[in-house]
Amino acid sequence: MPETPHIVSDVMTQTVVAVGRDASFKEIVQTMERWKVSALPVLEGEGRVVGVVSEADLLPKEEFRDSVPNLYEQRQRLADLAKAGAVMAGELMSTPAITVHPGATLAQAARIMAVRRVKRLPVIDDEGMLRGIVSRSDLLKVFLRSDEDIEEEVRRTVVACLFPALSHTIHVDVHEGVVTLRGQIQDTSLVSVAARLVRAVEGVVDVESQLTGAPAAPAGPESAH
Repeated sequence: MPETPHIVSDVMTQTVVAVGRDASFKEIVQTMERWKVSALPVLEGEGRVVGVVSEADLLPKEEFRDSVPNLYEQRQRLADLAKAGAVMAGELMSTPAITVHPGATLAQAARIMAVRRVKRLPVIDDEGMLRGIVSRSDLLKVFLRSDEDIEEEVRRTVVACLFPALSHTIHVDVHEGVVTLRGQIQDTSLVSVAARLVRAVEGVVDVESQLTGAPAAPAGPESAH
C-alpha cells in the first residue's frame, strides 16, 4: 500500500509558473490565461517569494477604468485604487505572500486557505525560496484513496492499537470513504476515541460507529451465595 499523504510536500505541484517583480500587467494576464491559473507567485533574486498577484489584484484596473470613484470610495478603497493604476507585478501583488512550508500537514494548509480565503498557496522553504504550490484540488487528492487502502490503515493504526485482544472481532467496512465500525468492546469509553482516530485517517469522509459494550460475564457459583 502506498504511504498515506500527510504533509504538503506529498501533494504539492513542484513545477510552478511564477513572475518577477517587473512583469507587466499584460504579461501577467497572458501568463494566467496560458497556464489556466488564477494567481502567480512573484519572485525576486534566485527564487524568493515576495508576494502573490491574483485575479483579484488585477480587477480594479477594469473596475475603475471608465468611472471616477466618489470621495467615500476613495477613502475606503485606497489599496484598490492604487492597484488600478499599477502596471507591474511589484505594484500589483499582495504582500507579504500567504505561504506554507512543505512539512505542514494537509489540515494546516486547508485551514490557512479557509481563513485567508485563498485558493492556492506557494510552498516555501526556511529561506523563503519557492519549492512548489499547493491548491485546493491538491488537498482533495486524499479523497481519491481506495476504500481498501483506507480499511487496511484503519485496521492497522486504529483497531489493532486500541483493541489488540479484540481486533479479529471488530469489523471495519468502508464504502465511498465512509468508515463503519462494528463489534463489541470491553471499554465503551474508547468508542469516541476510535471514531476520532479513524476520522484523522487521510481520505476518510465520515465515521459511523456501531461499537457496543460487551455483555457482562455471568456470575460464578460463589457470587450466588
